[in-house]
Amino acid sequence: MPENRFDLVIIGAGAAGLASAIYGVRAGLKTVVLEGRGVGGQAGEAAEIENYPGFPRINGMELVMKFREHAEEYTRILEGKDVVSIEPVERIEGVHFRARDSDDGKYLVGAVLLSTGAKHRRLGVKGEAELSGKGVSYCATCDGFFFKDKKVFLIGGGNTALMDAVYLKEIGVDVTIVHRRNEFRGAKVYQKKVREMGIPVIWDSVVKEIKGERLLESILLKNVRTGEITEHQASGVFAAIGVVPNNKLALELGCEIDKHGFVKTDRKQRTNIPYVYAAGDVTGGLQQIVVATGEGAVAAMTAFEDLIHPYWAE
Repeated sequence: MPENRFDLVIIGAGAAGLASAIYGVRAGLKTVVLEGRGVGGQAGEAAEIENYPGFPRINGMELVMKFREHAEEYTRILEGKDVVSIEPVERIEGVHFRARDSDDGKYLVGAVLLSTGAKHRRLGVKGEAELSGKGVSYCATCDGFFFKDKKVFLIGGGNTALMDAVYLKEIGVDVTIVHRRNEFRGAKVYQKKVREMGIPVIWDSVVKEIKGERLLESILLKNVRTGEITEHQASGVFAAIGVVPNNKLALELGCEIDKHGFVKTDRKQRTNIPYVYAAGDVTGGLQQIVVATGEGAVAAMTAFEDLIHPYWAE
């Protein structure tokens, strides 16, 4: 298969990747976006987004599709293209890496932008893996419809957990929040909504086990203060306890990561590897769509600057 040559390859078509594509091409870089799963990333899973400027209230996938339409005015987004390797290249002017995708497509590129995002953190309890997709879910907007009029437990206490609980309640799911602490970490506006909607909360508790034969039937909760274990009948469990960065490619490239696995970057989204940049959820920090788009824009412009005149060559 012939090798395609690009100035910038963007790996991941979430908010950061799509924004960087727009900025990269407008700066004059020949750019391609490779996405292994589907466009949108975690942003596309949000039921309602109320803090993205210009859109007081919008569905996550609707916003992502607007990003996609805009990006496709400038460049191609190749879906189903998992990047399986990125290797340094020497002695080809303007080319620093060779990337290969899951279809054995090969790309000679000057710069690499990692916008690989993050995946949902698992609970890590007995029965979770066996009942995943059979009552255990990590995406309320994807699966909530199937639990209308049924009893479910939403695990977590951050913004995502509270927003998911509100969404489930709105579509007619009988939802109870389980949180390991005695107060939420999420924004006050979401806490207020939870209270106003009368969503019950089980405080100071964690999931001990998920039980069921073919489908989820009940969960065991442990009170972290008293040690008491109680069993609760349920049709579903939604886990919203944070994310784990998709850092496999970053590690293979030799990028520095922090103790939580997020890719370290400077203020201009450079990693420690020349011509490799990172943006969005894979870098940690404030994991919000508006932050991801900003980081994507900065990363693309930094790549443009470095390809013209590398700052480390001074």
